[in-house]
Amino acid sequence: MTYSEPVTAAPTAAPPAPPADPHRSLPIRMLAEALGSAGLAAAVIGSGIMATRLTDDGGVQLLINAVATAAALVVLIVVLGPVSGAHLNPAVTAALAAVGRVPAREILPTVVAQLVGFAAGAVLANLMFGGAAVSISTTERAGLPLLLGEVVATAGLVAVILTLVLRVQGGWVPAAVGLYIGSAYFATSSTSFANPGITVGRMLSDSFAGIAPASAPAFVGAQLLGALLGVLVARFVLVPRQAVVAPSATR
Repeated sequence: MTYSEPVTAAPTAAPPAPPADPHRSLPIRMLAEALGSAGLAAAVIGSGIMATRLTDDGGVQLLINAVATAAALVVLIVVLGPVSGAHLNPAVTAALAAVGRVPAREILPTVVAQLVGFAAGAVLANLMFGGAAVSISTTERAGLPLLLGEVVATAGLVAVILTLVLRVQGGWVPAAVGLYIGSAYFATSSTSFANPGITVGRMLSDSFAGIAPASAPAFVGAQLLGALLGVLVARFVLVPRQAVVAPSATR
């Protein structure tokens, strides 16, 4: 199941987004998730490395990293959405499953494909910039303020995606996700990882975007809590129950 679903005709509706191809086999859809996750990890980590080579200004480095990540997300979701849904995030996959938009039997293979992709993307980024294939990050990211930032970042991301899906406005998702993540880089103390999968990938690169393995479990826990809050906000606040369109009605 994809975020991208046809939309009802309305003056403010997004352009219809092509649904995931129901004839694609599960292995092909999982391959698309792995490729997309690899592309996202390569963009996040690679742009971080490039940023540190271009300037010593921390603010400019973060801006480069944010813009590259936001742009990559838009492209990846547009291109891969019709194949696999382009979740590219275990928290998003779980959230979509919680509202009935991903079959429970597909959660595990989707998450495994994403994790493999994120690891591969980290290795690719390291190699592209002349580093070792794997260099475990030494960047500690700890403390309640950063964890709160991850809760907020992930809750907002999940709420945005689910709201658009449940309102049948899937055509807005690529732009909305890119804009949200790009802004959340600067609006949250954690720079908005908002993704357990990319958190794992970032452990494999001792670079600007990295996170030390000791810091990762708390980040993932905060992200999962944020995803739960995002589901609750979308389901009970942003999208009235009567406004939800059943998946079968949008195919």
